[in-house]
Amino acid sequence: MLKPAAFACFLLLMASGPASAHPPITLTPQGEQAVIEEIEDFRKRLAAAIVAKDVGFLRKAYADSFSHTHTSSKADGKDNRIVSALAGDFVIENSPATEVRIRSHAGGWAAVATGITPTPVQPDGKVYAVHWTVTYARNQDQWQIVASHATRGREIVK
Repeated sequence: MLKPAAFACFLLLMASGPASAHPPITLTPQGEQAVIEEIEDFRKRLAAAIVAKDVGFLRKAYADSFSHTHTSSKADGKDNRIVSALAGDFVIENSPATEVRIRSHAGGWAAVATGITPTPVQPDGKVYAVHWTVTYARNQDQWQIVASHATRGREIVK
């Protein structure tokens, strides 16, 4: 059983826990824009690394815990995603996209990009609007992709 003084200290510590936590960081509009520009630049460098087959850059670009969910619900980890990208498989990371929107989160330590990419789907060969989401996290001084997801939308008729 705790003595009254120890119990009072315990209650004080418990009550001050959330209050003493770091307050959320709010970025200025300029800070938000800087994060967006960093992600845009990272996306360009990632696409170039895929074309150049720069395995070193790709291994740093994807977090070890990376996970991608395909339109088929198949899930890939970091190694499978890099192999697919290097093999020339269709990946959203280096495909043309429209309606790309990037949002900063966690005071600039995380970002989410969404977009739509016209994607040929096998075996029917039709082209579909694939809606995707990519989540980025800042790991020390560099960005990494931590997760991505693709959902097949409507058929694009030409």
